[in-house]
Amino acid sequence: MPLFFLFIAIPLIEIALFIQLGSFLGLWLTLLIVVLTAIIGTFLVRQQGVAVLNQVQNSFNQLQDPTEPLAHGAMILFSGALLLTPGFFTDTVGFLLLVPGFRKHAFGFLKKRSKVSGFTTSNGPHHHQSPKAGPIIDGEFTEVDPPSNQSDRPSGWTRH
Repeated sequence: MPLFFLFIAIPLIEIALFIQLGSFLGLWLTLLIVVLTAIIGTFLVRQQGVAVLNQVQNSFNQLQDPTEPLAHGAMILFSGALLLTPGFFTDTVGFLLLVPGFRKHAFGFLKKRSKVSGFTTSNGPHHHQSPKAGPIIDGEFTEVDPPSNQSDRPSGWTRH
């Protein structure tokens, strides 16, 4: 039901703001502002999206929890959709989501209200390690064929 309310309320808010600001600023200035916010928003979304993508990659490389950078990336993506949607209310929310401090508070708000019921990890395909097993050492090898002129005699390094 709250989602249905948003689908009705947001277009009504946008129409009201267009009427109010359009009568105050005029048609062409209102349209110019809508187009400029889309252009500026696209630039900012691209810039911040690349930065957050680097943070996600670093968290994976350092084996850290990538939840917060992924949430920031999702908020930036949602921000881009809002900024490309014509309207003053959606542009305001979109620009707010581009502010890192606002995203941090939004993430904290959502994190407090979320509960993870289960979480599992895997060491990759077909690697099941018991908790008592030692560390897995990854390595490479190359098979070396014995020389063809080798005799059947012991090497001298072994006793028979």
